[in-house]
Amino acid sequence: MEKSEKIAVFAICVNLALFGIKFAFAALSHSIALKAESIHSLSDVVASLTVFGGLMLAKRKSKKFPYGLYKVENLVSIVVALAIFFAGYEIVTEALKSGTEHKLENVPITLISVLCVIGITFAFSRYELKVGKEINSPSLIADAQHIRVDMFAGAVVLVGLLSNIVGFNLDRIAAFIIAIFIAWSGGEILLDAIRVLLDASLDYETLSQTEKIILNEPQVAQIKNLMGRNSGRYKFIEADIVLKTHDFDKAHFVANRIEANIKEEIKNVDYVLIHYEPTQKENLVYAMPIEDAEGQHISKHFGEAQYFILVTVRAKDKTFVSQEIIENPFTHIERGKGILVAEFLIKRAVDVIITKEPFEGKGPAYVFSDSAVEVLLAENDEVKKTLEDTGVIFENT
Repeated sequence: MEKSEKIAVFAICVNLALFGIKFAFAALSHSIALKAESIHSLSDVVASLTVFGGLMLAKRKSKKFPYGLYKVENLVSIVVALAIFFAGYEIVTEALKSGTEHKLENVPITLISVLCVIGITFAFSRYELKVGKEINSPSLIADAQHIRVDMFAGAVVLVGLLSNIVGFNLDRIAAFIIAIFIAWSGGEILLDAIRVLLDASLDYETLSQTEKIILNEPQVAQIKNLMGRNSGRYKFIEADIVLKTHDFDKAHFVANRIEANIKEEIKNVDYVLIHYEPTQKENLVYAMPIEDAEGQHISKHFGEAQYFILVTVRAKDKTFVSQEIIENPFTHIERGKGILVAEFLIKRAVDVIITKEPFEGKGPAYVFSDSAVEVLLAENDEVKKTLEDTGVIFENT
């Protein structure tokens, strides 16, 4: 049994106990208001039973409901909200009916019992609300606020008992004030439940956190669309992204990794759907380690190379566009130069690496693989000849 279900069962037991206390002292004091409040506690028991049933149904999936029955919890929240409205009406009418002509008995001990009921109600409602927020359960949150209504109802009874002692009757004023709070509480629950049932968007904080998780993936070039919705306590997220790869298997792997990261970092995410498409680039960038700033010959080393040449070509026909020679900023590093250089080149948006040094089993191979950078081995030492072998066209030569 899940924590939410245990709390729901606990709520049923608490409401039954409160009903017993109220009914016993209503009979002892002949208080009409306390008797009405004991009957109201029975509606709390029904509401808690409804919450428990909703939590049990919400876990089930079937062919007719492949996305689960999570929204049953929100339907339960609507039922609870309506119960709160009815409780407010009941409190007002019963308080107005308890007139001064009715003689109360055993008022002191009844006052103590009502104070105990208010204390128990307050403590349990705070506990259930805390747990409901922790596990993001709308039905538990709604039930906690419903139980809190008992605290206001107890206050009405308390005022009625005290006013009987001092000779005043303040039940009407107290009932109208409490009715306002009840209407406000029920209205919030009702609107939140309707919002989820109508598939309103996830809150800004959740969407913003999801966006950061997606953009932290180095393969992601762009987020074209991001949206999500609630279903009960659970979240469903959908994103359209552009990836820096043309390889289907690689794109699928990256999408699965993003999905896993989202589920790990954001609570109660049931389903993540990632639509991905490859980057449509106008130009491709080739990178090669070179022996000197002249850029004529390929270096035998990668991490220790003093310079790199970056050659830009048109993607559609591989026609030469431009070239740039850059210094290796990590030649002074004793260890891990290869990985640092690989990460440095990725930041320069390199698409293809050509080297004479194989990377199998080495750090740069994993860095380039994760970023979908193609690695080629050069068969000769000349930069221009090697590029021509890969299909690059130099129009002026």
